[in-house]
Amino acid sequence: MKKTIQFILNKPQLSENVGMSLRSIGCFGFENLSLVSPRKIWPNDKGIKSAKHFSYLVKKVKVYQSIPEAMKGSDILIATSIRKRDFHIPPIKVNEISKLKSKKISILFGQENNGLSNKEISHANFLLSLPTYNKSSLNLSHTVALIAYELSQISLSNINPTFENSPASSKDIEKFLSFLMKILERRKFTSISSKRDNLEISLRNFLKTSKIDQKQIKTAYGILKFITK
Repeated sequence: MKKTIQFILNKPQLSENVGMSLRSIGCFGFENLSLVSPRKIWPNDKGIKSAKHFSYLVKKVKVYQSIPEAMKGSDILIATSIRKRDFHIPPIKVNEISKLKSKKISILFGQENNGLSNKEISHANFLLSLPTYNKSSLNLSHTVALIAYELSQISLSNINPTFENSPASSKDIEKFLSFLMKILERRKFTSISSKRDNLEISLRNFLKTSKIDQKQIKTAYGILKFITK
């Protein structure tokens, strides 16, 4: 279980929240915490102090510049959000995570003040929301603690790295999407930045929710490379 789940904090603003999140996952048997573009350089004294007796995990924290980099080794990304979105990403409950067949699962948390943007959340395969009163948002480290606790209470034995018709991993989808967007840009499909971003979000959402498997996306990628030589 410890090596299966990765917690990702996107653009955390307070080092104390990073430290307390590290303390939270450590309390429930997890060790993998990654940061995407933190405001403060990590590690730092405030973060280490907030991690308390799990300060030994500080050096294990990995820092990335983007969400795609942080999720590169994961097959499935689950984004956390309390807000309703304009596009459809399948919802998931914490106790359903054990049913996912994956080598590695990443859980993404947004920054303290704004959460996750539509573009950031579009990288996800599933959307996880905690049912709070009046849809109020929790403190970042508290959210991490609750999800870490819930995950520690369920069995993840169903997570199986080898099975037939494996769903396309987030890594495969991002590779295919990146190649597709470069082709569209080269062909001047759209020169308006906002339209390009919306198109990328829509395509990513389609690929994430279409249940396309690994073999299918590799076939599509191969065909696209062949016809655009």
